[in-house]
Amino acid sequence: MDSSPEPTHALPGLDPDPAVSKKTASKVAGRAAGYEIEDELRAAPSRSGRPVTIAGVDEVGRGAWAGPVVVCAAVTDLTPPPVLQGRGTRTVSLTDSKLLTQAHRESFADVLPGWLTGHAIGASSPEEIDEVGMTEALRRAAVRALEALPVPPDVVILDGKHDFLSRPWHVRCEVKADQRSVTVAAASVLAKVHRDRLMAGLDDEFPGYGFADSAGYPSPVHQKTLAEFGPTPQHRLSWSYLDDLPRWRHLKKHRDPLAGEGQLSLL
Repeated sequence: MDSSPEPTHALPGLDPDPAVSKKTASKVAGRAAGYEIEDELRAAPSRSGRPVTIAGVDEVGRGAWAGPVVVCAAVTDLTPPPVLQGRGTRTVSLTDSKLLTQAHRESFADVLPGWLTGHAIGASSPEEIDEVGMTEALRRAAVRALEALPVPPDVVILDGKHDFLSRPWHVRCEVKADQRSVTVAAASVLAKVHRDRLMAGLDDEFPGYGFADSAGYPSPVHQKTLAEFGPTPQHRLSWSYLDDLPRWRHLKKHRDPLAGEGQLSLL
């Protein structure tokens, strides 16, 4: 049985240009994000007769042990993005949040909302992640962000190979889109800063886990405190890290594949 995804015919330009190979994509890694993907999408004929509205979507927190998964959807007017002043005469350009320092991410997060034509944040809680699994939780968070935009987008650019949105959204998946697309780069920065601030705010409520520094990822401090005091209400209890914690293994939640999505049990 063919398990390949059904092609999308609702809007031309959704499939990446075959001329843009993986080798070509790797060459642009690390440079300032541009509008190459957006330009290709807008060059395709629009059935509505109006310019195509494009939203860039990126997520953060997928691999964390605690906290929500957060998704940002961003829309630009295709004008040049803000540039930060670096050391001396150098400037700092917008790109993937992981390639920016924390200070630069914070600075971009302060100016991007005033430059973007629209942006919105969606999230799925640890409880929701445990209930439905990461893929569905990620889809729900993305849908919440997209539905909160001022204008529904015609096309959504996703970073990576996997379309976790699917219908009715018209999706263009691109490897390293957060480095190649200004729209996705903006979403990447805003999602990262939003989640980091949220996790830092939990540090006082749950001291010792290092949420302000690790953002819920498994840092040594986080792992040590978790082993000693166990998971908090912010931890994902269906994650496999609990298998390695004998004192707390009984708290692990399991989804029953035969009972339908969202069915949980404590085994």
